[in-house]
Amino acid sequence: MKRIFMQGVGFRIFILTCGMVLLISTALFTPGCKKTENTPALTEEEATAAAPKLKQGVDLQLVEDGFVSPIGVVPIPDNSGRLIVIDQIGQLWVLDAGGNKMPTPFIDLTTRMVTLNPGFDERGLLGVAFHPNYASNGRLFIYYNAPPRAGGPTPTTTWNNLARFSEFRISADANVVDMSSERVFLEIDDPQGNHNGGTLVFGPDGYLYISIGDGGGANDSPVGHVPDWYLVNAGGNGQDVEANLWGSVLRLDMDGAMPYASPSDNPFVGKPGFDEIYAYGFRNPYRMSFDMGGSQRLFLGDAGQILYEEVDIVEKGGNYGWNVKEGTHCFSTATPGTSLSDCPSIDPLGNRLIDPVIEMLNAANPAPGVKSLTVIGGHVYRGKEIQGLKGDYVFGSFSKSFTPQGELFFAKPAGAGLWPFQEITLESFTDHLGAFVKGFGQDLEGEIYVATSTALGPSGTSGKVYKLVLAD
Repeated sequence: MKRIFMQGVGFRIFILTCGMVLLISTALFTPGCKKTENTPALTEEEATAAAPKLKQGVDLQLVEDGFVSPIGVVPIPDNSGRLIVIDQIGQLWVLDAGGNKMPTPFIDLTTRMVTLNPGFDERGLLGVAFHPNYASNGRLFIYYNAPPRAGGPTPTTTWNNLARFSEFRISADANVVDMSSERVFLEIDDPQGNHNGGTLVFGPDGYLYISIGDGGGANDSPVGHVPDWYLVNAGGNGQDVEANLWGSVLRLDMDGAMPYASPSDNPFVGKPGFDEIYAYGFRNPYRMSFDMGGSQRLFLGDAGQILYEEVDIVEKGGNYGWNVKEGTHCFSTATPGTSLSDCPSIDPLGNRLIDPVIEMLNAANPAPGVKSLTVIGGHVYRGKEIQGLKGDYVFGSFSKSFTPQGELFFAKPAGAGLWPFQEITLESFTDHLGAFVKGFGQDLEGEIYVATSTALGPSGTSGKVYKLVLAD
């Protein structure tokens, strides 16, 4: 049975005078404040009329299995037709043009990584990006969590891990990386083990984009999270651009000065703030991708805390709200299960807090509707096989609960406001995938892949990679 979702569609935004609770923050800053008011619930007929339609039967075709915790699929840009599967435990695997897994890993970083918790862990080998000229220069870039350095965010606390970003080069064997070639270009001491973000991707401008979470914990306020400008909420790294890089999307020039250069048009070059930051205000921007066609916009899935999940369109210099907001709603660190009625709409730098284009209910939200533990950012479909999805954004839910009940969705990119979305009904699956959706991938032809596992954490060998295809 198809399910149609229109959560948040039709919200009306009103500009109000701030209540007393926000007067506290005006000692530093007097931003605009807004209140969000829900319109009456849509009827089933209205929701059906507004939601996107998929008129073709769609299914998942198994490509390869036997992985531990696959979290993404990335094409090797050398016209070989090969794909790389990111296994969280610290390995990259090559799938040849026929979808067959090579017998040895493309890279194995297990001995260089922090020890993972097999029950559940957000750390590990999180991302890989191939240089646009990889076919000629053999350069690739990787993000993984190494053991922590000495010290900690305070004299009495220790770091949880070391976020490490490294360049490697391919060996004489095109299916094996030269492990001795590692060049670390960035390291960040990580106060908590969660909210690591994890995507590395080269943009159409040739620069490397990296998504990094807020440093972990809850509320963006534990040890290792700096005070920010919004005094109503404790925290946090998401709203700060001068103390650390957490809660941001970075943009780096890997062909400039060593270890890297910041493009001259990055928003904070020549101003207070880290030159590397491209956008900020994120909680856990786990997966992001550029549209291969059209306007080539950057889509990012940002995991919420307790009420709302979101997908953002990332713009240069944009502030995406965390922890002032969760989705389109005003967040409270004191009562995270209840949204505040008012919050600033502009930060002290004059940047508006940008709302998402897609909003889902978190699994802990008591409101009726589709529930997701975590939104998993996907890709705009640009393949040839499923014409009914052409130009649509395909994304996922990690699961509806802590049992393996992942789901796929699609939305038609639209203008301002929240976009309606609909579940993708899969011919070989009933209600859900029976697995956790851990990541997506897209090949050079624009076709989309889904990475799943029945294990919550990085354990076992139930990991599978599927291709999204037309149903038989």
